[in-house]
Amino acid sequence: MLASLEKVLMPIADRLGKNKVLVAIRDGFLISTPLLIVGSIFLLIANFPVPGWSEFWTKYLGVDWELWFINVSRATFNIIGLLTCVGTGYAYSREIKGDKIQGAVVALVAFIILMPTRIPFEGVDGPATMNALGFEYVGSNGIFLALIISLTSVSVFNWAYRKGWTIKMPEGVPPAVCDSFAALIPSAIVIGLFFFIRIGFEFTPFETAHNFIYTVLQAPLQGVGNTLVAQIVYSIVCTLFWFFGINGPAVANTVFAPITKILTIENLEAFQAGLPLPNIFTDPFSNFFTGFGGGGSTLSLVIVMLLFCKSKRINQLGKLSIVPGIFGINEPIIFGLPIVLNPVLIVPFIGVPLINLILSTFATKAGIIPYTTGVSLPWTTPIGFSGYLSTGSLFAGLWQIGLLVLGCVIYYPFIKMLDKQYLKDEEDAKNNLQEEEDISFEDLSFDDF
Repeated sequence: MLASLEKVLMPIADRLGKNKVLVAIRDGFLISTPLLIVGSIFLLIANFPVPGWSEFWTKYLGVDWELWFINVSRATFNIIGLLTCVGTGYAYSREIKGDKIQGAVVALVAFIILMPTRIPFEGVDGPATMNALGFEYVGSNGIFLALIISLTSVSVFNWAYRKGWTIKMPEGVPPAVCDSFAALIPSAIVIGLFFFIRIGFEFTPFETAHNFIYTVLQAPLQGVGNTLVAQIVYSIVCTLFWFFGINGPAVANTVFAPITKILTIENLEAFQAGLPLPNIFTDPFSNFFTGFGGGGSTLSLVIVMLLFCKSKRINQLGKLSIVPGIFGINEPIIFGLPIVLNPVLIVPFIGVPLINLILSTFATKAGIIPYTTGVSLPWTTPIGFSGYLSTGSLFAGLWQIGLLVLGCVIYYPFIKMLDKQYLKDEEDAKNNLQEEEDISFEDLSFDDF
């Protein structure tokens, strides 16, 4: 069975890991991740989940002091579509061996060409419009369009460039000037293409590319991704790949990341506006309420190894793995125990995060724990703190600890089977060593031969 699964999964992982488009999408999001985490810290300071927090600082900093911090978070979260476009354009250009900076810039220009720039507002004299870029088009609603535009514009740019449709400068001209003129005709082709696309959409019922993508693609995909079934599939895929020594989230996130990123930003925008939070399945929910200590929720396993296992191999590995496990790093367990291709541990390794996911989903729907606010925390944030900071509820931190204990209970009989096996191996090795030490050559002589 394991050999059959390996034959199926390994080619899939290899193809996904080498697919230039999926790699560009994944890395495009990674470029914006540090900015989102820093922006989340500022937002968390402005809305720290402690009663009386705002009133306390108002006495020293004045009314609306929160706006200082919200301006920083707005500069990251509210332009996530723009950041995604630039990041993906850069990453895709790198993957296809093109000009990375030029790819990022041409993607950005193409994105803005398709963007509505006549923004309606309620003026003194009634409804009016102004020339501007609306946050609604450069924020989470624009992510899917940003992905499509960046991939398309970079592809067209590099196609024209490799066709040799460039302006070549004479020798002696500085390289920067040569590169600039070489990009002129390919850039013009990209700009002309998206110019006609914009005009074409104005003759459709959707009026803009943003409306078309959001209605036809983004909204349906969000609906599918924002379900327990989709999250169960994601959880199983991640742990199953880890079982074969492949970084599961790195593979699965090439498909799921665009959806969960949008769901996360929607919660954050609602949180900033003081509105009800719409989505359960955000990045913080996946990171902090389904797996503790990394893939397979192995922090529970490490605790059981430390407290109940007698094998020196397992106990020593537990001591080495407990600190990294607290911060979500579990490679020592994955490859050291190992979990990779270990049939004894596959059931709890897949089952524990799955149970955590299902229980946390129903607990959130029942109001036992709050929805995550969308605030981005480093995935290394320890258990307890992560639950509190991602929801604003102390009980959410206690809920995490309860799931951690439940995971220990589930892992216990399986690791004890492995512990028994390792103890026997250690005892056999000790006996063999003792037998070797008991052999003496002192009484042997050549007369015996």
